[in-house]
Amino acid sequence: MGYVSAVPVPQPRAARPGAASSGARRSLAAALLLGALGSTVVLLSAGQIWAQGTAAVGGGTVPVEADGGTVTGVPTALAVVGLAALVAVFAVRRTGRALVSGLLALSGAGAAAAAVLGAGDSSALDAEAARISGNTAAAVDGLSHTAWPYVTAGGALLILIAGLFALRFGKSWPAMGGRYERSGAPRPARRATAAATTDPDRPEDLWKALDRGEDPTHGG
Repeated sequence: MGYVSAVPVPQPRAARPGAASSGARRSLAAALLLGALGSTVVLLSAGQIWAQGTAAVGGGTVPVEADGGTVTGVPTALAVVGLAALVAVFAVRRTGRALVSGLLALSGAGAAAAAVLGAGDSSALDAEAARISGNTAAAVDGLSHTAWPYVTAGGALLILIAGLFALRFGKSWPAMGGRYERSGAPRPARRATAAATTDPDRPEDLWKALDRGEDPTHGG
C-alpha cells in the first residue's frame, strides 16, 4: 500500500505585474539616459581639436590643427540620427519599433567606427597645411592626435548600448497613443445629471433647460 505525502510541493511563482512594469521603467530610463548622454558627448567632442602639427611656410613653421568636424563629419551626423531614432522609438510599435531600435544601435556603431578611424587620419591636417602654405604638395610635420576622437567613440558606444536596450526591452515600453487622443462622443451622463438638477420653481433653471433643448415641465 502506498503512502501519499502531505508535504506541499513548491510551485514556481508567477511574475508579478508590478515587477515587470518596474523592469520596463528601469530599462526605458537607462536607454533614454545612455542615448541622450552619448549623443551629447559625440556632438561636443566633435567640435574639439582632434589632430595637430606644423606646416612649413616661408622658411619657418606654423602650427596646424583640425577639429573633429574637419577630420570627419560622420560621428556628428550619426549622433543626430541617433537622437531622432531615440525619440521615434516611442512613436512607433511592434515592427516599427524594432526597426528604429536597430537604426539607433547602428548609428552608435557607425559613429564609434568613424571616430576611431579618424584618430589616425592625417588628410585633414595635410589639406590645412597646403592651404596655409599655398603649396598643394605640402604635408604636415610633427603630427599628433588628442584624446578627443576616443572620447567621441566612447559617447557613440553609449548610443549603441541604448539601441541594444531598445531592441531587447522595447516591446514592454509604452508608446504615444490613445491617452493623448480625445473622443468626440457625446456624454449623455452629464446631460442626464444636468436634467435631473433642474428645479421647476427656479426661473434660471427653467431658462437653462430651454437652452439645452429640454422640456422643463417633463419629468420632475
